[in-house]
Amino acid sequence: MTDPQFNRIALIGIGLIGSSIARDVKALGLAGQVVISSRSAETLKRAEELDLGTHYVSSATEAVKDADLVIVSVPVGSSGAVAEQIAPNLKPGAILTDVGSTKASVIAQMAPFVPEGVHFIPGHPLAGTEKSGPDAGFAGLFQDRWCIFTPLPDTDAAALEKLKAFWIALGSRIDEMDPQHHDKVLAIVSHLPHIIAYNIVGTADDLETVTESEVIKYSASGFRDFTRLAASDPTMWRDVCLHNKDAILEMLARFSEDLAYLQRAIRWGEGDKLFELFTRTRDVRRSIIQAGQDVDAPDFGRHALDQKK
Repeated sequence: MTDPQFNRIALIGIGLIGSSIARDVKALGLAGQVVISSRSAETLKRAEELDLGTHYVSSATEAVKDADLVIVSVPVGSSGAVAEQIAPNLKPGAILTDVGSTKASVIAQMAPFVPEGVHFIPGHPLAGTEKSGPDAGFAGLFQDRWCIFTPLPDTDAAALEKLKAFWIALGSRIDEMDPQHHDKVLAIVSHLPHIIAYNIVGTADDLETVTESEVIKYSASGFRDFTRLAASDPTMWRDVCLHNKDAILEMLARFSEDLAYLQRAIRWGEGDKLFELFTRTRDVRRSIIQAGQDVDAPDFGRHALDQKK
């Protein structure tokens, strides 16, 4: 336990990210009070059953009253509406941040509503799973994961440092980026892989005679790993596509060009080109493991799960 960094934290949205923050805040003693808000009465009730906070309210406007830190954890398409709703009750000196996967759009939506004296610092913790809802969260989700901030030009330095300290307490590594650069980077490392996964699984589903008999049955291969990404929250990923479309379309165009190159190599039996590509991409995997962003376990550690069954 540590001394509280904030007297009162308001969590607007209590899905995977919000509930993981709540669990860590409680375990580490990072706030005196944690107010949880959700539009869904069922979700709010479940958050209370899980004892994730100290107060539970359906109104986001009520939740942010007297809060020192407000974390908006909703689909990015709802960011502007939430900012407009909570603006009248944000107290001077409060820090307002978010966890959205797109930053330029979130800033454009939220910034116009931020009152004078409130420190708006957009953020994005690069952590998560394909699961959603308050039950999906867990303590330690952010350990050794990156949290990227895209501060505005007039961001208060002291407020930024305090928010950084909060995320460091959750176990995160910290970085800063320009919002447009963030969106381009995330388009290739996160958004495009999810879109490809959705598309591959959708293609398999369209082949109904195969899907019903063989694809599901033999999915203990590459297809299974795509289904994990494709199981992510549909609302969140719909909004990501709509609110980072320029960067995503740019990466899709590049991917299509590279896919055409691969197609030609396979068609013409150019084994040297295939070998060079597969060797280069294997090295990328090794670099990710060396950077501590994944584990080097056979079959992604699934063998250990199989042994327990």
